[in-house]
Amino acid sequence: MRIIFIADFFANQILGGGELNNEELITILIADGHEVIKNNSHLVTMEFIEENKDKKFIIANFVGLREDCKHALYDKDYIIYEHDHKYLTTRDPAIYEDFKAPSEHIINYDFYKKAKSVFCQSNFHKEIVKKNLSLDNINSLSGNLWDIGSLRKMREMSFIDKNERCSIMDSPIAHKNTEDAIKYCVVKKMKYDLIRDSNYYSFLERLGANSKFIFFPKTPETLSRVIVEARMMNMGVITNSIVGAVHEDWFKLKGEPLIDLMESKRKEIPQKIIGIFNEDIANS
Repeated sequence: MRIIFIADFFANQILGGGELNNEELITILIADGHEVIKNNSHLVTMEFIEENKDKKFIIANFVGLREDCKHALYDKDYIIYEHDHKYLTTRDPAIYEDFKAPSEHIINYDFYKKAKSVFCQSNFHKEIVKKNLSLDNINSLSGNLWDIGSLRKMREMSFIDKNERCSIMDSPIAHKNTEDAIKYCVVKKMKYDLIRDSNYYSFLERLGANSKFIFFPKTPETLSRVIVEARMMNMGVITNSIVGAVHEDWFKLKGEPLIDLMESKRKEIPQKIIGIFNEDIANS
């Protein structure tokens, strides 16, 4: 299958959770024999879409995608690989009662409606999107993708003896709410370490050295890779109810059983995505 993968940024440009997840999906698709062409959303033109109209499109983050290009995709075969809430002017459902925005704050409605499928990161994420868009093409992938090396590293970390301390992600992003995680530890008289490292493996080593991970985000986390990473490294997690991962049936797992499950997602998630495109071929 020939696929165009559109995103605002790729992992070689910004090292974010969504970008790492996208990159692993692309890597797996290529390994499975598919041709994948990457293009930044702000570089997509009407000519590019027309030249590739016979291909399948995976649209990840698309803030930079021009309106005329969105419209040009309406009659093409595309899915949206949703990482947050780009159907809202605010991109933050937390500011609305019960996460439901007023109609005047809904954007990109037709772009979501005409997609073959909108794939969300968790059931919690899916329910928020459905609540706002009331569409039938919204599905949950119930997990993320990690490369084999990272899963192997977390498997090693799951066996180490833990320090009786708490790990707190030292994030400059306000909605990650490092401040309240620190306050919690101070009130509970729990020792803690602030974790920040630009090297991913070093970050995992520092995060997984302690027995607990504390995280109180202010906006809904569609899944929260870092919480899943903590669980895979056999850590206890103290968080709130707006984290997608905690609503998944598999969240009761930790250590090797959870790593095994996420490893199986490396096959399951790409199959679901390709399956949507194959359904379209079968029905044509």
